[in-house]
Amino acid sequence: MRLLKVFFAFILLTSCNDNVEYSQYVSIPSGWDKTKPILFQLEQMDTITKKNLFVMIRNDEKYQFSNLFIITKLEQPNNEAIVDTLQYEMATPEGEWLGYGFSAVKESKLWYKENFKFPQKGKYTIKIEQAMRKIGENEGIELLDGITEVGLRIETAK
Repeated sequence: MRLLKVFFAFILLTSCNDNVEYSQYVSIPSGWDKTKPILFQLEQMDTITKKNLFVMIRNDEKYQFSNLFIITKLEQPNNEAIVDTLQYEMATPEGEWLGYGFSAVKESKLWYKENFKFPQKGKYTIKIEQAMRKIGENEGIELLDGITEVGLRIETAK
């Protein structure tokens, strides 16, 4: 009976991620340097099926802001690039983190591209850099504390 419960738990956990095609994280142990973008290499992406792309952020209590600005660059096989500047809310006005998790680290699944079709076969590179600044300052924050990991997740669109 116990073996049967373990089997069903395994099936349940693995079946929940059937639509996940790619999931990768990069650890940021000592702050996110604005001059060092996070890179994700994608090989031979399907050009027929629509995808949902997400930026995955894990932050801890050292993160000082209620939002997050990032710049993404999707480099295509033909050397063309799609650049987006994105803003995400990370906390409520009361200061509660919007991410999930039971410990001090919260994970946020942030929409990047919805129903996106990769236009051509070949190698893609996605670069993600932080673009945070303090209020009233023109220069960006050199080293952003509190972001512990940045990830990319690609799911088949439903």
